[in-house]
Amino acid sequence: MMHQPALSRRLCAEAFGTFCLVFAGTGAAVVDEVTGGGVSHVGVALAFGLVVMAMVYALGNVSGCHINPAVTLGLWAAGRCERSLVLPFIASQCAGALLASGTLRVLFPESGTLGATLPAGSVLQSLVFEFILTLILMVVILSVASGGSEIKQIGGIVIGGVIGLEALFAGPISGASMNPARSFAPAVATMHFDHLWLYIVGPIAGALAGVPLGRFMHPPSGFKAEVRGES
Repeated sequence: MMHQPALSRRLCAEAFGTFCLVFAGTGAAVVDEVTGGGVSHVGVALAFGLVVMAMVYALGNVSGCHINPAVTLGLWAAGRCERSLVLPFIASQCAGALLASGTLRVLFPESGTLGATLPAGSVLQSLVFEFILTLILMVVILSVASGGSEIKQIGGIVIGGVIGLEALFAGPISGASMNPARSFAPAVATMHFDHLWLYIVGPIAGALAGVPLGRFMHPPSGFKAEVRGES
């Protein structure tokens, strides 16, 4: 069996990875806001995709690089994450995200939203978007985890690419969160909680729904094989 890093290192990796995700991703949105479009919507989408890709390769061998409470819950439901790790991982992810948003609050006090996810249309529309986007992400993560070594080697590119793609087309509608911690932190930093629930419910429901779909499309033996560093 592959040696497991110490729990403290795994929790540190989850906190650091989520910090980087929120700092770079929502940071791009904040810079775009305060500069009047200096980054652009495409640039924000690329920032999210690229930072996730970098974190998968940097931290995958430490904690699996979940950096997303919905993904942690999905991997637990799929039998790929120990139950004892679920709450510590989620707490570490939220702590890292909060630290990132707090840092951005200090750096950009003039920002009104700090990159918060807000529905552009109806709440139901954004809820459905978040559900579907996270379902797709979860199926991709599980598919990479169930693939051969050549697929796992490019797992970071695939997963980062999916996040960038989804942020590119769905960002203007729901914000393309797919991650409760990513939405939770800016909401706390700005004290705006009106629509936060949908960015918790939608991604978690989507991740959990992606598990039986992924299980159906992949052989049970491959689906549950232990894989490190591709989520």
